[in-house]
Amino acid sequence: MSFDRTIKIAPSILSADFANFGQEIQAIEAQGADWVHVDVMDGHFVPNLTFGPPAVKAFRPHVKTIMDVHLMITPVDPYIQAYADAGADILTAHVEAGPHTHRTLQAIRAAGMKAGVALNPGTPAETVEQLLDLTDLVCVMTVNPGFGGQKFIDMTNKIRRLRQMIGDRPVHIEIDGGVDPKTAPLVAAAGADVLVAGSAVFKGGSVENPSIYGENIRAVRAAAKSALT
Repeated sequence: MSFDRTIKIAPSILSADFANFGQEIQAIEAQGADWVHVDVMDGHFVPNLTFGPPAVKAFRPHVKTIMDVHLMITPVDPYIQAYADAGADILTAHVEAGPHTHRTLQAIRAAGMKAGVALNPGTPAETVEQLLDLTDLVCVMTVNPGFGGQKFIDMTNKIRRLRQMIGDRPVHIEIDGGVDPKTAPLVAAAGADVLVAGSAVFKGGSVENPSIYGENIRAVRAAAKSALT
């Protein structure tokens, strides 16, 4: 996957119809999704339980763009190869998930994936400053992780600090949580380029009426781009 800082919309399939994941993935891609975001939760690091490697492997044939897998689990290292084998293009681990994030990022890259590191709202940007040369993506949580549909927490100062620290490195800044047409301009103006949107994309649409997904994706993208002109 080539690197650029254009705005990318990554719908979170945590908000999709669980009975129709394959069709939902095909629908959002056909309607303009740039990436497909998969939230993996273990009921331990976060208070919810979602997709294991077999589910991610089942999603893979339907994803024609980029499968962006966000691990909200601890420990991470024992599962890296399983998610690589399942077909993840990007694997993101939380800096709070263990004491050896440097080693985790090395292992993700060694398994053939792009490496991401995520920060909870209470974790400062400086925590990842020494990891940026091993990182392809920094995910800034703008909700406390664990559930979809939460209210956006303003992390624009953190995003600006990350953008400054990243400099000219080919590192994406991804925003996860409460992204919609109202919040997208705030994070885009601060320096984010990948916007994870769950409820804001899937609300009102379905595989039978996918055009709503397209309208929602275009609304988030246009709102983000408006902050860059």
